[in-house]
Amino acid sequence: MNKILIATDSFKGSLSAAEACNIIARQARQIFPQAQVLEVPIADGGEGLVQVILQTLQGQLRTIPVHDPLGRPIQAAYARLDSGAVIIEMAAAAGLPLLQKNELDPAKTSTAGVGELILDAIEIGVDPIYIGLGGSATVDGGVGAANALGIRFLKEEGGVATSGGELQRIVEVDLRGLYEKNFNGKIVFLTDVNNPLCGPDGAAVVFGPQKGATAEQVLQLDHGLGRLATLVERESGLVLKDMPGMGAAGGFALPFVAFMGAEIRSGIDFVLELLKFDEKLVGTNLVIAGEGRTDAQSAMGKAISAVARRSRAAGVPVAVISGALGEGAEKMLELGVDDLVQATPAGQSLEEALDHAAENLANAAGEYFTAIKI
Repeated sequence: MNKILIATDSFKGSLSAAEACNIIARQARQIFPQAQVLEVPIADGGEGLVQVILQTLQGQLRTIPVHDPLGRPIQAAYARLDSGAVIIEMAAAAGLPLLQKNELDPAKTSTAGVGELILDAIEIGVDPIYIGLGGSATVDGGVGAANALGIRFLKEEGGVATSGGELQRIVEVDLRGLYEKNFNGKIVFLTDVNNPLCGPDGAAVVFGPQKGATAEQVLQLDHGLGRLATLVERESGLVLKDMPGMGAAGGFALPFVAFMGAEIRSGIDFVLELLKFDEKLVGTNLVIAGEGRTDAQSAMGKAISAVARRSRAAGVPVAVISGALGEGAEKMLELGVDDLVQATPAGQSLEEALDHAAENLANAAGEYFTAIKI
């Protein structure tokens, strides 16, 4: 074994991507002391994106005052890379962790704070702007953020819509403030969610409940997103409602794609390209991927599936060491994964598994490396 590449996502609720990589790498170095071991923490565009990028590329955090999903003042940061690009995590200003469980209500929450982050990046003259969509507490179709950029969605009773519950009352869009910004740069949204904006697979129906939406609110939000899409499509001349990925993060990208020429890209492919993953595969004998829970969804575009796909294309064996293996995890074998390993011991409760995540991962990695060495 000459070269081992460790590329794990975060283990949600317990370990960051960097921590998980480091734990596995320490075991690899003990059992294969002669091998070169590379640690490549990854993220798919959601939580942890900024941290992953700054651990590999040159840049710094820029922290500014913004508003949280309920309009309260907070401090949020984004990455400003030495290359001139900016990396923003939507969750930094509109994320679920910013709210208490009893505060979750996508009819009231807004992406206004994310708009403030984007506006700051525009005002300091950076370009391009990459925005990771993931972990949001909102289903506002991006209207809260758009308002900060001068795209105002006017309600029938007057005033500007900034939250999901107001989408059904939108009657007009005013772009004069956007034109005054005179922004000609590039905005790219990063997501590995392929859901359309509305309907049974849309933002409200699929993701609304985890953000606190009741069954009645899900219907109202879905109807509101449909109304917003009709207005936006009429104004822009574009057909966007059924575009793959438009349902990510509560439909956040809609006004930006329509009126600012923004793009939607695969988050994990962007990250792997930025980290020069394919170059790092050269000469590699084994790739170790991992995440908190591997199940059927993991094979449908999540971060480790992209790692497996690229490794297989390069002819490099892949093992997945995850906190838990759920139903459908075996689908990863069809993507070229050779071994699936669960770090959590059988019978251990979720609470115990989270408390002992580092120990469990180290033990599982050590046992796996020992087994393949024998």
